Amino acid sequence: MSVDFNIALLAIGALFFLFGTGVWIGLSMIGVSIATMWIFAPGKPAGDAMATTIFSDTSSWTLTALPLFIWMGEILFRTAISEDMFRGLAPWMRRLPGRLVHTNIIGCTIFAAVSGSSAATCATIGKMTVPELKRRGYPDEIAIGSLSGAGTLGLLIPPSLIMIVYGVQAEVSIAKLFAAGLIPGILLAGLMMLYVAGWSLANPGKIPPPDPPKPLLAKLRESSTLIPVVLLILLVLGSIYAGIATATESAAFGVVGSFAIAAWQRRLTWSTFRDSVMGATRLTAMILLILAGASFLKLAMGYTGLPRQLAEAIAALQLTPGMLLLTLAVLYIILGCFLDGISMVVLTAAIVLPMVEKAGIDLIWFGIFITIVVEMAQITPPVGFNLFVLQGMTGRSIFWIGWVSLPFFLMMNLCVLLLYFFPGLVSWLPSLMVNAAR
Repeated sequence: MSVDFNIALLAIGALFFLFGTGVWIGLSMIGVSIATMWIFAPGKPAGDAMATTIFSDTSSWTLTALPLFIWMGEILFRTAISEDMFRGLAPWMRRLPGRLVHTNIIGCTIFAAVSGSSAATCATIGKMTVPELKRRGYPDEIAIGSLSGAGTLGLLIPPSLIMIVYGVQAEVSIAKLFAAGLIPGILLAGLMMLYVAGWSLANPGKIPPPDPPKPLLAKLRESSTLIPVVLLILLVLGSIYAGIATATESAAFGVVGSFAIAAWQRRLTWSTFRDSVMGATRLTAMILLILAGASFLKLAMGYTGLPRQLAEAIAALQLTPGMLLLTLAVLYIILGCFLDGISMVVLTAAIVLPMVEKAGIDLIWFGIFITIVVEMAQITPPVGFNLFVLQGMTGRSIFWIGWVSLPFFLMMNLCVLLLYFFPGLVSWLPSLMVNAAR
């Protein structure tokens, strides 16, 4: 190995050391990038390069959808949406094996379509279902495990914050990514429900008896509470898929719609508005700092030649597309033990995307693949975000929650395999959008 290559690897090691000491991820990347520029490009002012690169990479119009979708989720988080979902879904779960456990999965699926955040999805649905399932006698292992796994759907079912970040990094259409994620999201939710049904059939004594049956009109009356959320989903996603609005415009529609729901539920107060703005501002600032650090790191690593040398080294192994994807999946699962999803995507994009393109893998398909793998990281100790959310909600150990989430982690692996062997599950909806545009 060359001296430059060794120094570049040392810089990467320093970066992970800073992560481990608790320094903010964005600041860690900026600090390492400045040091790398001083070593490998001494004649180029690091400050000027940082300012130019960060401004050009974060001034993308597409990124404006990010704070809007975050704000929409923050507003809905402060409404009675979780109570409405449980009340609206529970009467229809009576005949399913596993009964009310399915409210975790279906509730997360619905809320994911108006949130974009895994942690928000998990917290919003969990604040109602966890105490209710416990009160009715459902075992913690399946109640908490299913919520942990289903909460990750907030990343896959559009609108998704990870997809927006990936789309900007890979320079692909956000609208096509949103369309590509819909069928895999429904497929993954179905696989999780299938596991819950199988678990309940294998453990019939652990599932409480069903509630007394209700007349159809009573069920419909209770389910009417879901109408505002369904209308908001149609407004946000329908406007994108129909070609009426861009992702940014649909995000603006979503904010207005979420305010309307909050007002209808009489939850739209000054306190709600202030808390939603502050929550969205904090999360947006965190994500943008990571993106800023990653954009500068990408430039600095380019001077080291490390991305090119790694890409050439992996190309020399002559891996098949399947083996390359397996290697990347293992890499991201390991990274997920230490980093959050957005950091993983932006940190590796400069190295991974050229390899993926060279292997002939479609970048839209790879966007869905990487989203699901990042979902896995949400439930892997010790830094899985969903594990932290559920630990605060239940008081259980992170490692216990990770253990009961393992079956749903395996369902994500199965979903990736199905998408690999049947890529049309990803490409069908985006192709319809292209045909409609013609």
